[in-house]
Amino acid sequence: MSETSLSTAPINSHRVSRWPILRAEALSTLTLAGPLIVHNLALVGMALTDTIMSGLLGAPTLAAVAVGANVWAPVFLFALGVIMAQSPTTAHLYGAGKPRDIGHYARQMLWLSQVLGWGGFFLLRHLAPFMRAIHIEPAIIPNATAYLKALAWGLPGLCLYQALRFTSEGIGHTRPMLVIALGALAVNGVLDYVLMYGKLGLPAFGAAGCGYATAITQWLMFLALLFYVRRRALYQPLAIFARFEWPQWVPQRELLWLGVPIAIGIFMESSLFAGVGLMMGTLGTDIVAAHQIALNYASFVFMVPMSIALAISVRVGQALGRGDARGARLAGFAGIGLCLCFELLSALSMLLLPHYIVEIYTRDANVARIAVSLLYIGAIFQLSDGLQTSAAGALRGYKDTRVPMLITIVAYWLVGFPLAWAFGIPLHLGPQMIWAGFIAGLTVAAILLLARYLRLSRAPLRAPASA
Repeated sequence: MSETSLSTAPINSHRVSRWPILRAEALSTLTLAGPLIVHNLALVGMALTDTIMSGLLGAPTLAAVAVGANVWAPVFLFALGVIMAQSPTTAHLYGAGKPRDIGHYARQMLWLSQVLGWGGFFLLRHLAPFMRAIHIEPAIIPNATAYLKALAWGLPGLCLYQALRFTSEGIGHTRPMLVIALGALAVNGVLDYVLMYGKLGLPAFGAAGCGYATAITQWLMFLALLFYVRRRALYQPLAIFARFEWPQWVPQRELLWLGVPIAIGIFMESSLFAGVGLMMGTLGTDIVAAHQIALNYASFVFMVPMSIALAISVRVGQALGRGDARGARLAGFAGIGLCLCFELLSALSMLLLPHYIVEIYTRDANVARIAVSLLYIGAIFQLSDGLQTSAAGALRGYKDTRVPMLITIVAYWLVGFPLAWAFGIPLHLGPQMIWAGFIAGLTVAAILLLARYLRLSRAPLRAPASA
């Protein structure tokens, strides 16, 4: 059986009972999600490599790279959110049997990705005043600025890679990203060593070398995927590179209409966590360290439900493209069920093995005690985050992004952040209750997004993008 025959094969949901379809959908979703899980973990590994290599050069370099990475992340995540529109767009067209239209939208997304990439490039290279305005330690700013200016060169290439990546995902072909990400992990490590430490006759660039290494790796990721897409027969019916075309307003508007709300939703969630981190910073060093440990572990295991959510979007979109409303509903249920099953295991690990988890990060008894208490609360966080992530993925398959965006704004910033702030700052209830506050926001988002999915999936083939 070919790689894509399982992940994209339509299922006649009108003639098969529900449970066999759910089993088949779960298997198909796992087939799509498996390479994406490895892909995303490899990208996390790249960031970890940068951290380790920077740390070996000393605290000032590590601090510069950490600050620069935190400034870079919102810029990239916004661009990523817009480009993610390519996945459900492609999935719908693939399900409808319109390969040439996929190529057309891919060409338009390549243009749009360059607007985002070069716009982010210029922004990242002029952020020193911003860092001074938010009172970053003055000694850190020069190295952080050098790191960002170097890293900025990679953003246009990374955006091009994401445009092709989501096109490939939309047709159910995810294995190339696995191979490319593993290769990128190795290449980035070698380039970090050469450029940061001054090997092979090159000068030691320090923090800037870390940025250049990542930027070069990002362009190589795009070139590798471009080479693959141009060579493989699987992509030939799409005719992505068969002809040149200029940007066109109508498809660009459709992609922006779908992608900008995704980008805003991602920004709302990431800024919630950033805000919680700043709150923790007012409570002392040990609490900040414990929070970082618990959140790092939660973020690591989150790569699995995030990858499943991307696969759900593809499965739902392909079913809707075929006109199979019942199949789309069942695909969403199967994917959401998979996410919850994994998150249940993740929650159990936090409840049953918190001391072993924390020992990986620290031997400090006080930090470990606080981190363990946060992991206990984080078990609830896993279930809520898995549900909201998978439900949002299913809704993206319906091209429904504006209402989910509003839900995230309400849940995160009218519920989660105010509760976390009230518990942690005026009431002084400690870091555990700060976590309880933002988890309440995630839980509200999960409930509302699931309700939205249940409502939307009951209306066969209704235009889902309308709010």
